[in-house]
Amino acid sequence: MALSASVVAALQRLLGPAGVVLTPEGRLTYESDMLTLYKAAPDAVVLPTSTDEVQAIVRLCREAHVPVVPRGSGTGLIGGATAPHGGVMVAMTRMTQILELDLANRCATVQPGLINLWLTNAVRERGWFFAPDPSSQMVSSIGGNVATNAGGPHCLKYGITTNHVLGLEMVTGTGDVVRVGGKAAERAGYDLTGVMVGNEGTFGLVTAITVRLLHLPEAVKTALASFASLVEASEAVSAIIAAGIIPAALEMLDDAMIGAVNAAVGKVYPDGAGAVLLIELDGPRAEVEAQAERVAAICRERQALVVTVARDEAERALLWKGRKEAAGAVGRITAAYLLQDAVVPRSRLPQIMREMVAISKRHNLLFANVFHAGDGNLHPLICYDDRKPGELERAQQANEELLHACIALGGTVSGEHGIGMDKAKNLPLQYAEADLNFMFRLRRVFDPDGLMNPAKLLPSHPACGEGFRPSRPTLPAGTWV
Repeated sequence: MALSASVVAALQRLLGPAGVVLTPEGRLTYESDMLTLYKAAPDAVVLPTSTDEVQAIVRLCREAHVPVVPRGSGTGLIGGATAPHGGVMVAMTRMTQILELDLANRCATVQPGLINLWLTNAVRERGWFFAPDPSSQMVSSIGGNVATNAGGPHCLKYGITTNHVLGLEMVTGTGDVVRVGGKAAERAGYDLTGVMVGNEGTFGLVTAITVRLLHLPEAVKTALASFASLVEASEAVSAIIAAGIIPAALEMLDDAMIGAVNAAVGKVYPDGAGAVLLIELDGPRAEVEAQAERVAAICRERQALVVTVARDEAERALLWKGRKEAAGAVGRITAAYLLQDAVVPRSRLPQIMREMVAISKRHNLLFANVFHAGDGNLHPLICYDDRKPGELERAQQANEELLHACIALGGTVSGEHGIGMDKAKNLPLQYAEADLNFMFRLRRVFDPDGLMNPAKLLPSHPACGEGFRPSRPTLPAGTWV
């Protein structure tokens, strides 16, 4: 759809000419997130700086029946920050303030465009940190993390984003500003904060977030264990958790990813290994030392080739640099890739690794693995070259087969990336029709006109109609929407 001249003029009056992007080349910048398989440019991009401006934008778009698409840094991997129905994209990249640091209450309130790592940088010298750490934390925004309920390497011990969000301010699809949660640990009524985290912009636009801050641990120890195969490394993961040890992080990379990282970053991981485990322990110093010895022994019992421990902060930082830059490094070995984000129970890791190898061979495709092994959150990059006829289709088929295998093992369709456009069709694998119907009804409470981030998160559903309705239809009494 094309925006009317009156809507464009109203947006420019509200935000000024510099706050509205209308040129084709400017809008092209916003046509996809990091999953470039899905591309759809908005009719306009707006750059608000305050809650009042966001509210005015939503009210204007609702009055004109124009879709609204939220966007943070654009680092998502689900096609969530695209505009398949056109409309107005609301980019939060100018809303980057830390509104309040309240260390007495162990929390901070921030605007949604604040980069994840910037918050930890702001409080580290005073002995605090923000625990959720997606691999994109150097560039991803906290608002985007909230939208998808992002995880990260350290979510094994510290939990995912929802475990660290205390309160939210949101402009709903009706144009109302609502505030839920807060600094108090216990609040009466429904957990609306929990409902809103992970809504992927389908309820509205988050404009302020109150998050929990944690004390930096007394000691941190980072180890690297190499194995001959993914299966052996997976068996070590299960054994570590079964021993009652919960590392701060427990990450796995396979031989393809090791080669890519070493080529891109430098010699970080040992050549010749089929897989490596990056293991981080933190907490009281005596506990960390004891756990490190036990973890090393478990890895050796599970046929680890070598177990080494970072001797200082520089070595530790290098090990993590390789992990954090792995997704970018894979460009060394493939023209393009699909990234799966399914989850299996930890005890099923060896089984799903065997199935993954079989799928890779069946479709003659390279799988490069880098994932949160400690909580069973897979991240295989299914490599393909779309210049070769049929290769993309084979990659898509392999992707679907792997997802179905994860669900069959008791898993879930997404661990941290969210659903977006990429996995909406897969939700019926995990949820019954009644479950999806309820989700649609809940979505309509916040967004009765279906204008907020349309075509995302929920599939088309026969009981409810399409996820997007460009107008306000008259429905029969009792219809579920």
